[in-house]
Amino acid sequence: MPQPQLRIPATYIRGGTSKGVFFRLQDLPESCQVPGRARDRLFQRVIGSPDPYSAHIDGMGGATSSTSKCVILSKSTRPDHDVDYLYGQVSINTDFVDWSGNCGNLSTAAGAFAIHAGLVDASRIPGNGTGSGTCVVRIWQANIGKTIIAHVPITNGQVQETGDFELDGVTFPAAEIVLEFMDPSDDGDDGGAMFPTGNLVDTLDVPGVGSFPATMISAGIPTVFVNAADIGYQGTELREDINNDPAQLERFEKIRVAGALRMGLIKTPEEALKRQHTPKIAFVSPPKSYTASSGKAIEAGDVDLLVRALSMGKLHHAMMGTCAVAIGTAAAVPGTLVNLAAGGGEREAVRFGHPSGTLRVGAEAKQVNGQWQVTKAVMSRSARILMEGWVRVPAETLE
Repeated sequence: MPQPQLRIPATYIRGGTSKGVFFRLQDLPESCQVPGRARDRLFQRVIGSPDPYSAHIDGMGGATSSTSKCVILSKSTRPDHDVDYLYGQVSINTDFVDWSGNCGNLSTAAGAFAIHAGLVDASRIPGNGTGSGTCVVRIWQANIGKTIIAHVPITNGQVQETGDFELDGVTFPAAEIVLEFMDPSDDGDDGGAMFPTGNLVDTLDVPGVGSFPATMISAGIPTVFVNAADIGYQGTELREDINNDPAQLERFEKIRVAGALRMGLIKTPEEALKRQHTPKIAFVSPPKSYTASSGKAIEAGDVDLLVRALSMGKLHHAMMGTCAVAIGTAAAVPGTLVNLAAGGGEREAVRFGHPSGTLRVGAEAKQVNGQWQVTKAVMSRSARILMEGWVRVPAETLE
């Protein structure tokens, strides 16, 4: 006899230029409160994956890398942290959930949701939970083992979601949330080096594509930067210019795999199939004028450089938050391809052009014992709850 659907408390939130389904750990079915196949299957069914039609008709996903995400939050047991934040990137048309990295955009929503969901002690909220001001939410990003500080605006004890802060790639204005990514250089797979190869610029040999300069950095998220001109682009491209061309997407995947191997993130090319979330591939260019996807004119004088980045095999419609951290960090280090595209020299912030408009990100870099380090990267985003209640999935999902 058919079983009734499972009914699980959930909140659907836009964070930055992404959307995801958020859960409190305590609200998940018991088998999904620990890592494993049951949790993966639940998240896949919530999103509507794997979907051979790449449409997510039977789920909450939006059939793009920006909208195929699930998040788990719980009270943190770590000193000086409020919540633990775990992020799953759900593949659209293949059978896996990638836990290898963070989503910088949804980090914004993680701070807001932590307060909405009662996971932040009232003593940390202005007026002991009844006042107005800013709540500083200390987030432990469990995927990559890093601290993120979210400065969330509060009105009468509640998260202030509406406002006049405009974020290119998001249609309507909202309240500004400032994010600080503390010590963003990755200390996981690559042993702690911001530049895993030991070089600011390497020659990357890509079978079937060619050889060209690349900056490979682990900050925010492992990212491979190449010059737009070296791979036949201007740096002004929009999504449709690349995503409608399977041959170009295949070429970018070859570059990504070569970069992952060179960074030590994978040992064989085959492993890249189960690690599609990282590393990211981005191409940079000196400033040029172009028309953003919204029709907005971006003048060369408005930006320090142009950046286009791919996520889960497709050109992103704006910019991933974690990749923005990588951009700001690499720009702060003289001699990287990102820094050179921005004009070179020392800098503490850059404004870059992406397909939907522009974004400013700050980062301060310094050398310690010959190794580059970044203490934090800072940028502003916004978040808004779109729907809350219960998400339903067939009971056999967890069998």
